[in-house]
Amino acid sequence: MANKKRILVVDDEPDFCAIVKSYLEKEGYAVETAYDGVEGIDKVKESPPDAIVLDVMMPEKDGYAVCSELKSDEKYQDIPIVMLTAVASHVTSTRYSHYDGMSMEADDYIPKPASAEDITAAIKRVLPG
Repeated sequence: MANKKRILVVDDEPDFCAIVKSYLEKEGYAVETAYDGVEGIDKVKESPPDAIVLDVMMPEKDGYAVCSELKSDEKYQDIPIVMLTAVASHVTSTRYSHYDGMSMEADDYIPKPASAEDITAAIKRVLPG
């Protein structure tokens, strides 16, 4: 596979990023990581990936803000985004909600805890071929 599909994983948990990166690389993807929304946006602008795995609750800029910013920019709006969040079942009082994720134009949505297998399956759903 000369031209590997590039995936950007944006999550503020380095251990989670490392696990997902390792798993996706075994599946044949090239993977970069970012640890907050601002770094994620910077990496997209430097070198747009083929897809993004994006956590919702992060410092600096949350996943909803990142998703909204990318989807409203015609240069990046076609990059598939898989949103990850624990908020639906683990956080009782929060400004985040599952509804927000679905209304934010994300291409797929996976509740945390998500396995590397779940994330890989979502990437395969949103990336053609």
